[in-house]
Amino acid sequence: MGVEGGGRMKTPWMEMTVRDFQTALASSSPTPGGGTAAAIALGQASALVVMVCDLTIGKEKWQDGWAIAENAMMLSVKIMRRAGELADEDSDAFDEVMSSFKLPKGTDEEVSIRRTAIRSATLTATEKPFETAELALSLLKILPELATKGNANAVSDVGVAGLLASAACKGALFNVDINLGSLPEDYALEIRKNAPLIQEESRVLSRQVMDAVRDKL
Repeated sequence: MGVEGGGRMKTPWMEMTVRDFQTALASSSPTPGGGTAAAIALGQASALVVMVCDLTIGKEKWQDGWAIAENAMMLSVKIMRRAGELADEDSDAFDEVMSSFKLPKGTDEEVSIRRTAIRSATLTATEKPFETAELALSLLKILPELATKGNANAVSDVGVAGLLASAACKGALFNVDINLGSLPEDYALEIRKNAPLIQEESRVLSRQVMDAVRDKL
């Protein structure tokens, strides 16, 4: 849970009504922004997957899909919980970036302290959406098989989950890229290396999900 100006505790985004969250998203405040929206989209995607799994497991007609549904259920429940946390952590991280820019810079020492604070906060603000992208990719990986073997009556829901997970992944990577641009090149080396790989793999998987869904419609 973050703290807004004046010391007032900020309501976690997941505890807001949909209307209140959308109002906050539409406001001129920098947070919540795209990173938080991506995490929320990931949570919605994983929730849909949980629903499809629940409609598959234990139904004799879809017995071939029980194994993938059980695996998908375990993964999706974890992602759904973490995505809610990331929604808050992402916006809190960016609030910290904004706060670090307000630090004094009247002396050389203050300039150094401010620079270090900005870089540290920006690194955290890069790591949060990168985790969102990683989790979205892991969700996308299970969806083609779930679309093929899961309850066919809910295959359109797998499609929507795929679209949301793809948006979460690619949207989170936009936030990764913009933050990396503010960091020295020797920062976040693993993220710099892996982000393009996640981007490409998510593109391929997104197409596989859509093809698998259309084949079952």
